[in-house]
Amino acid sequence: MLSRKSSNPLCVMSIFCAAFPWPRRMPAYSQAISDKIEDELEMTTVCHRPEGLEQLEAQTNFTKRELQVLYRGFKNECPSGVVNEETFKQIYAQFFPHGDASMYAHYLFNAFDTAQNGSVKFEDFVMALSILLRGTVHEKLRWTFNLYDINKDGYINKEEMMDIVKAIYDMMGKYTYPVLKEDAPRQHVEMFFQKMDKNKDGVVTLDEFIESCQEDDNIMRSLQLFENVM
Repeated sequence: MLSRKSSNPLCVMSIFCAAFPWPRRMPAYSQAISDKIEDELEMTTVCHRPEGLEQLEAQTNFTKRELQVLYRGFKNECPSGVVNEETFKQIYAQFFPHGDASMYAHYLFNAFDTAQNGSVKFEDFVMALSILLRGTVHEKLRWTFNLYDINKDGYINKEEMMDIVKAIYDMMGKYTYPVLKEDAPRQHVEMFFQKMDKNKDGVVTLDEFIESCQEDDNIMRSLQLFENVM
């Protein structure tokens, strides 16, 4: 059953704030986007109409009714039917007012922007949400691997993981409990690499990533949390 809050695709994505969730209370989300952002988006972007709901229903794990509600929420935030990176960052920042979510929003936007054309349509959101909320374990982990694989070469190196983890820490802000040490991001990366880099060649492959995640009960439980978001 779709709640009013969960009908907003960007709100749902804020819940999926990281592949490996951090203990944090989600701040209250404001429904209103400034008129200035909406006006600029309308003026600079050609309006886009999504594919037929029947086609999206066949391609995703959502019902037609759920797609209708999701689309209304998406249009409320993105009247033109598409969102660019700058607007995405401004919207996403509302979910994390005590931190800087700009870099994580950048990486997340690139994961959505599969066509790499600088804009994300409703279809892009729905396909990703379908995987993250109702996909198989392998589908969810494959999508997450793609998020961490910044240069899309099929591997995750320490620099890429460090960039993502640092962006997550920046997004969390200073008001965390317990208070995080300055070198916490690097320690986090070293811990995960020690676990995931099975053959110690300095990079993590998709197979290594999936295998390591499936061996971690905390990660597997965290993936299941999103199944009842909508």
